[in-house]
Amino acid sequence: MKNSEKILKTISSLIENGILSSKDLRKELSTDLKFKKDQLINKLNLVSREEFEVLKRIVQKQDKIIKELKKKKNSKR
Repeated sequence: MKNSEKILKTISSLIENGILSSKDLRKELSTDLKFKKDQLINKLNLVSREEFEVLKRIVQKQDKIIKELKKKKNSKR
């Protein structure tokens, strides 16, 4: 009985250590992938959605002003 208990404890400790190390490995891999993603975004000079939307509105306003100026110029001729 004593030997079987010792074997079961050894097996359970190995399983626990395996589970803990796989969780640690998953966490480390996740952290590494997030870091690589951030590096890639910085390298590509990507902008956030918010910055994009602001710039888009500015360009639309400028386009509208340009069209109005062209109409005025054409009407003067």
